[in-house]
Amino acid sequence: MMSPSPDAISPPGQFALRLVLLWMIGAATRLPLLAVPPLLRAIHDDLHLAEAEVGLLVSLPLLTFAVAAIPGSFLVARAGVLITIVAGLAVAAFGSLLRSVAPGILSLYAATAVMGLGIAVVQPALPQLVSRWMPKRIGLGTAAYTNGVLVGTTSTAALTIPLVLPAVGESWRWTLVAWTVPVILAIVLLATVAPRPSALPRVRTGAPRGWPDWTNPVVWLLGIAFACNNSIYFGANAFLPDYLAAQGRGDLISASLGVISGAQLLASFILIGVGERLERRAWPFLVFGSLACASLLVLMVASGVAVVVLAAVLGFATAVSFVILLALPAALTPPHDVHRTAAGMFTISYTFGVLIPTMGGAIWDLTGAPWAAFTPLAACAVILTLAGLRLMRLPRAA
Repeated sequence: MMSPSPDAISPPGQFALRLVLLWMIGAATRLPLLAVPPLLRAIHDDLHLAEAEVGLLVSLPLLTFAVAAIPGSFLVARAGVLITIVAGLAVAAFGSLLRSVAPGILSLYAATAVMGLGIAVVQPALPQLVSRWMPKRIGLGTAAYTNGVLVGTTSTAALTIPLVLPAVGESWRWTLVAWTVPVILAIVLLATVAPRPSALPRVRTGAPRGWPDWTNPVVWLLGIAFACNNSIYFGANAFLPDYLAAQGRGDLISASLGVISGAQLLASFILIGVGERLERRAWPFLVFGSLACASLLVLMVASGVAVVVLAAVLGFATAVSFVILLALPAALTPPHDVHRTAAGMFTISYTFGVLIPTMGGAIWDLTGAPWAAFTPLAACAVILTLAGLRLMRLPRAA
C-alpha cells in the first residue's frame, strides 16, 4: 500500500509530511553516493587499487546519472512517480549493500554502477513529485529536497571518519552499510505513509511519454545551465587541492573544500525560507552568476586565505542557482512533461559536467599554469548567467 487514507492526516500534517519525505529522498540520493570519498584510502589499501582505478570508482556514478536519466523518465510515465522513486532508492540501497561485500575491484565497479543507476532513476522523478505534491509551492518543495541533498553531501564528509568509522570498528565495509540504513528508512516511509500523487494525465504527444523533447529549447537551456553549475562545483573541488599545493599552502586544502560544502548548506537553509520569492526572478542569476564568475577570476590570482574566502563565495553562489534550476522543470513545463524535461536536463548536464572539468585539467597540463584550470569554469559562470536570464523570460507552464 503506497498511501494512507486521505483522512488519516490533517491538511497541515499532510503538507509537513510531504516536506519531510522530500527532504529524506534528497538526502537518500547522496548518502550512499558520497560515503565512498572519505573511505577511499581504506578501500585503496584493502583492495590494492591503482590511482586510475580509484578515479574511475569516483566518476562512475556521474556517468550512470547521464545514462539512466531517460530510463527513469520512462519509468515515471509507465509506473508512476512514487513507485519510480521507491524502486530507484531500493536499487540504490541494494547496490550500496553489494559494495560492502565486493571482493575485488570489478565487483565493486558493478555494485557502484547498480547504486548509481538507482539514484539516476530517482533524479528526474523528484521534480515531477514536487509538481504533483505541491503544485502551488514548487519553490518550497524544491528547496526542501535540495537541502536534503546538501545535508547528505555534507554529513558523509563530516561524520564518516570521526564518528561512523570508529563506531563500526574502522571497517569501510560496515561504514557503507551504516550509510545505507537512512536510505532503507526512506524507502519504508515512502511505501507506508507517503500520499499517492494523482495519476499523470494521458496526453498525446509526438514522442514517447518518457522521451525528452529534444526540439524544446527549454530542455537545452536547462541542461546547459545545470551543466555549467555542476561543472563549477565539481571543477572547484577537483582543482583547489592541487592549486593550493602548488602555492605551498597544502594546510588550507581541508578548509577550502569544507567551506564550499558549508556555504552551499547555509544557502540551502536560507532558500527554504525565501526560495519561493526567487523562483521566477532574473536577478538571482544576474547577481549570483556574476558573483561566481568574479570569484573564479579573482581566484586565478589569489593566494593563501583569500582562496578559502573565494571558495566559500563560490559555494554559496552555485547553491542558489542549483536550487532555482531544479525548480524550473516543474515551473516551465506542463505537469505531464516535467519528468521528460528533467530527464533531458540531467542527461545533458551530467554529460557535460564530466567533460568540462576534464577540459580544465587538460589546459593546466598544456600550459603548466595552475590558474588556467579555472578558465573553463569562469566561462561556465558566464554561460550560466546568460542561460538563467533567458530561462526567466520564458512563460510559466499552464
